[in-house]
Amino acid sequence: MAIRVAQIGTGNVGVHALKALITNPEFELTGVWVSSDAKAGKDAGELAGLDTQTGIAATTDLQQVLDAKPQCVVYTALADNRLGEALEDMRRILDAGVNIAGSSAVFLQYPWQVLPPEMLSPLEDAAKAGRASLFINGIDPGFANDLLPLALAGTCQTVQQIRCMEIVDYATYDSAAVMFDVMGFGKPMDEIPMLLQPGVLSLAWGSVVRQLAAGLGIELDEVVEIYERVPAPEDFEISAGRIAEGTAAALHFEVRGMLDGQVAVVLEHVTRLRDDLCPDWPQPAQPGGSYRVEVTGEPSYALDLCLSSPNGDHNHAGLVATAMRVVNAIPAVVAAEPGIRTTLDLPLVTGRGLYARP
Repeated sequence: MAIRVAQIGTGNVGVHALKALITNPEFELTGVWVSSDAKAGKDAGELAGLDTQTGIAATTDLQQVLDAKPQCVVYTALADNRLGEALEDMRRILDAGVNIAGSSAVFLQYPWQVLPPEMLSPLEDAAKAGRASLFINGIDPGFANDLLPLALAGTCQTVQQIRCMEIVDYATYDSAAVMFDVMGFGKPMDEIPMLLQPGVLSLAWGSVVRQLAAGLGIELDEVVEIYERVPAPEDFEISAGRIAEGTAAALHFEVRGMLDGQVAVVLEHVTRLRDDLCPDWPQPAQPGGSYRVEVTGEPSYALDLCLSSPNGDHNHAGLVATAMRVVNAIPAVVAAEPGIRTTLDLPLVTGRGLYARP
């Protein structure tokens, strides 16, 4: 029997998740929540870019979505700039007895010792009351820096350090809210954006280093963050808008998990808006971008993950991967014990039923 699923959010990630929920017979779409009146009332098929009518009209009313009795919702609504509202959405969904597989808020990938108790406890209490589970993942945070590095570590005799890297040109990432408001690209160099406010990097990607530490069975002494920004040498355009000369155009940061004065696990991002910027920073394994996992130990590993798609560039492929990491996990999430679940808890998601003839 198909799993009844609703879609929350139809943006850059949600549109790919919605398409999968409509086209995969393993799922029955029960509802779609959207954030804008402009999308409300439109058929889910139209919002997914499909030439089909589903009979499911989008709504801005979360209760209407819950009233349709889904077993699970896919939560891909942007949370970075509406964090309190997003967490309250999730609390309501879990309290209603509905499971959640989603891509935001990213720190819920592994929230313990990351999220303050006053923010975490309502979700844990709601999951317990509703006997529902919550799984937040994606490509990063997610697959590229939890499943892959821990699988490699599982073949080691000893591990001294795990380093996970995203090295990506974001020029074609078409979200002004993320690019300008959250990450601060195109902003004056003396203006500190939301992402780089003290503690925010450790909140967003602290979940990565904490989960890696948990997978290694170690307790970190502290999590520290460092970053560097570089200005644009001239005016240029990206998909999200204009980058003026002298404004932020490249960002390099690390979130480091420390143990006994050593960097035990680290999440590193190298984000450029042009591939000629900061040539001395780490370079991707393919034009546009890639993910890299480095395990230092016995033996040591260096693994480059290169994303591509016949329907777009590396950023498009990353959005599809993020969506499908959570959509394909839905059966495991529905079957899981109530509570906040992580990659350490769920069985391997293999892509069962996804084979398509060339």
